[in-house]
Parts: sequence; C-alpha cells; structure tokens
Amino acid sequence: MTAASVEESSGAHTVSRIPLAHLSIELGHLYIEDFNQGPDHIDELMRLVAPYVRMAREVCADQLRPNTVRISTCFLVDDYFTPVGSPRVAVPQIMAAAEKAGLTLDYLARESACANADGIDLARLVLGRLVQDPPPGTTGSSRPDVFASGWLCNGERSTDGVDEAMRNAEWKPPAENAANRHSIFTDVQLWDDDEHGNRTWSCPYLAAVWQLMRLGQLRNLDAPVAQPQAWMEPEFPERWTDLSAVTKLRERAAPFSAFRTISVLKSRFLPIENAVRTILSHVDVGAAIRLQTLERARAERPEPIEIPVEIIDRIGYALYSG
Repeated sequence: MTAASVEESSGAHTVSRIPLAHLSIELGHLYIEDFNQGPDHIDELMRLVAPYVRMAREVCADQLRPNTVRISTCFLVDDYFTPVGSPRVAVPQIMAAAEKAGLTLDYLARESACANADGIDLARLVLGRLVQDPPPGTTGSSRPDVFASGWLCNGERSTDGVDEAMRNAEWKPPAENAANRHSIFTDVQLWDDDEHGNRTWSCPYLAAVWQLMRLGQLRNLDAPVAQPQAWMEPEFPERWTDLSAVTKLRERAAPFSAFRTISVLKSRFLPIENAVRTILSHVDVGAAIRLQTLERARAERPEPIEIPVEIIDRIGYALYSG
C-alpha cells in the first residue's frame, strides 16, 4: 500500500472520530510468571521501565511544543491465557509499582479484550481486514489460504525437497517479500482450534489487535470499539470480566489512543513483536480511517504533525534485559 493510494482515496464514507494523543507509551505486559513472583518483582519491572519512559516523553516533547504535547501511558494484563490473579489484588499492585518508579499509569487493558470487547469480536474484525501478500510473480495459490490455515507469512515458504509426484526435487529456501538483499522470513500462527472447534488466538495476533486499539484504527460499522471506561468504585472487582476492555485510571489522562505508540518491553518479547509487525503489514484498516488519521495529524494545532502512512512505521519499541 503506497502513499499515493491513500491520498487518492475519495473517503466515500466517514468514520467516527475518537480522541487521539500524540503518543501512547506502554509500560509493559503482566503475565502469570511475573505476578507469581510477588509485588517486589512488579516494583522491579517498573523500575527498569522508568528510564525508557522518561526518554520517550522527552523525545516526543522535543518534537512538539512541550506545553501542548499529549502523552498517555497504558499497561496490558493477561486474563486470556492464564489469568493474572484477581484485579482486586493485581491492579493496586501495578499502580503502586508505577508510582514508586515515578511513573503515572493512565490506562489498564485486559488481553482478552483484544479478542472480544463489549460484545464485539475484535479478533475476527481484524481477521476480516487481512490482505494476502503473495510473493512477486505468483498468485499465492500454491500455499494454504491464511483464513483456512491460521498461518501468515511475509514471503514464500521453503519447499520440502519432494514435489507433487513424490519425486526428489531441489530444496528451495524461504524468501521474504521485499527483502533487503537477504531474507528474514517470518511465519506466524494466528490461532489454533481444539477438537470441539473452540478457537484460541495466538499471543502475537492479540498483540497486533492491541496495537491497532492503541493507534485508534479499529471501527465496527464505523463506530469506535473498546473505548476506555473509568472504574468508579473504591475497590476493583474480583473478576477481570467485570472490568471494561480498557480501564481509565486517571481522570485527567490524555487520550488512550494516539498517533504513535511505543512499547517498553523485556527483550524476550522481541520475537512476538516481530510477528506483530508481520501481521500488521497485512492489515488494511480501510481508506476512510487511514485518510482521517492522516488529515487529523496535519490539522493539529498549534502546528501540524506528520505521521507515516504505514501503520507499522508508527510503532516504536524500547527493549530491555532483565
């Protein structure tokens, strides 16, 4: 998808607007192995994250006027694969750890909401936006359809050395589409189904939905999805399902979604995020939302901002060991 194709879109219909910050900073993901190590471990995670968050804030402020910059922070908790305890216990621990590290935490999101939020099947919504990208000079007919197989790759898979007639054939290596001299081939599993037909979405696929949520690029019938809701009670609930998809924790927080995102993550998430970028490079959010986002960036006041046309170029990372 090129810049020209976006600019030539007529925008035949409009999509609802949602508030946008300049930058969304993710303070991390919390999975059961981290939660089980106790509050001190969560404190340590936030302590490691803090310098990268400060740097991201400073870079964003340097690019824009410091007194007008809009930056929000968010945190993702696993309640999909192995739920992280109870929100009544976990959320105060996360908020306290952020405060100890000198950070503000604006929003907390549930990973299961990346599959289904407010009765809307976000995972299948994004699945419907996937676009096949066959290798140059092919139609892609030689490999299983992504919608049937649940596998998505960024090029042409290798051959196994045996042709259809079961004769020995020369092995052919995988090849990345638009490779920079040498290929970096990625093949991503989007889901698996059990014997009863129950589907489990993969971690990279849910993380791709998460990025689209943070970038404000998802709509259902042109209406917003998974919009933040404040938790008004003195205590958080016992069940994660009693929280909204995204919970707003600070009244005066900048908008949850933003023109750009940066995620501060442990280095062990690098393979997952590489898979996320592969998935997002196949997602077409639609001409109307693409054009609206670009136009809103250029209409920013007191001065316009430029954002990349491609979604994956609006996503940044800070990876740390530990």
